[in-house]
Amino acid sequence: MAGLSANERWQGLAPTAFWLALLLLPLGRTSELAIVAFAIAGLVLAWRQRRELSRIPQARLALALFACWWLPALVSAPDAVMPAKTWSTVAGGLRYAPFLLGAVLLLGGDTRGLARLRWLAAIVVALWTADALLQAATGWSVAGRLDGDRLSGIFGDENQKLGPVLAVLSPVLLLESLDRYGRRATLLLWLLLGAAILLAGARAGWVAYAVVTVLVAARVAHGARQFGALLGIAAAAGLALSALAYVASPRFAERVERTLAVTEGSAAATDHALAFRLPIWHAALGMAAAHPVNGVGARGFRYAYAEFAAADDRWLDPRYGQGALHAHQWLLEAASETGLVGLAAWIAGIVLALRAWIRASRERRHAAQAPALALVAMWFPLNTHFAFYSAWWSLLCFWLLAWYCAALREPRGVAP
Repeated sequence: MAGLSANERWQGLAPTAFWLALLLLPLGRTSELAIVAFAIAGLVLAWRQRRELSRIPQARLALALFACWWLPALVSAPDAVMPAKTWSTVAGGLRYAPFLLGAVLLLGGDTRGLARLRWLAAIVVALWTADALLQAATGWSVAGRLDGDRLSGIFGDENQKLGPVLAVLSPVLLLESLDRYGRRATLLLWLLLGAAILLAGARAGWVAYAVVTVLVAARVAHGARQFGALLGIAAAAGLALSALAYVASPRFAERVERTLAVTEGSAAATDHALAFRLPIWHAALGMAAAHPVNGVGARGFRYAYAEFAAADDRWLDPRYGQGALHAHQWLLEAASETGLVGLAAWIAGIVLALRAWIRASRERRHAAQAPALALVAMWFPLNTHFAFYSAWWSLLCFWLLAWYCAALREPRGVAP
């Protein structure tokens, strides 16, 4: 890299540095190192380019999306049920603003760098999938022996996030395969991913993967008839894969039988099918009704839970007077923790992201397609979710948002 300017060297390293946040994701807070590095770079570059910053639409988009997440947490803090927790969430969330700017300024407009990023990210998803399938076959993965009741892969038994994470990130691998190797290879990868996600046992992952399947089929199909045919093939293959998993895996069979309990029609059976989340959702609605403007405070759900739960609620911990950690659904999380302010802001963020997509050129939409589809799967409202104000899930969300904003930026020297 001799003869290159400091900015050019940074931009050459940017895709790999950004990718490290994904690679280190199974190691928990270690992935924050890459986030912090990009945030520092973002601060430096934003200062150096402060006069041009307002003329970069994707930089404005990135800051607007950050504000839609961060400002509701700030507004919820003054009267939060657990002020220390909410204020620490507000303070910690500040790192995402310069991180987003760093991605836009370092990765944005770098066509080759963004292509390399997608390739590197696809490799990570492929390796995590292979590791999960190895665990299914042998009982062992890179993280060690399987002791839990479902596949955990590289994340380990103590961190049951494999299914939803693979489902959300699956567009990265599938779209990379489509562009490089065509439909047959992509179909094989879709089956392998599907097997790993099914055996991981998280029904949120199953729903997210179904959403991705529909979106990828729409990307591949030429016309409504072919789209319908592809969905039919996917449904038949999914049913066959599920039947094999049902026979081969008692863990998967138990999840299916629990899901089918909803057909019994009783409230108890429905609650059982929903992994006993009905009391959580009732408590979330109670919080939203009692604190309609700004909620109980970001990350305050567990501390307010006892006030809105029944005495025999299975999620109550009588020792500490706390309950479920979060609402397990993003609309309810926003409404209960940040009130109507948060709900309106989060929906506004989705509208802003969609508007940026619609206004982008065809080439930019192609570059941003992988993180865009991943974000749709992550935010699909008819599903259960991890907490978007938690450090881990918000990190993955902002990593995808940063990639999305950067990919929408026109190449250097091309007018937006």
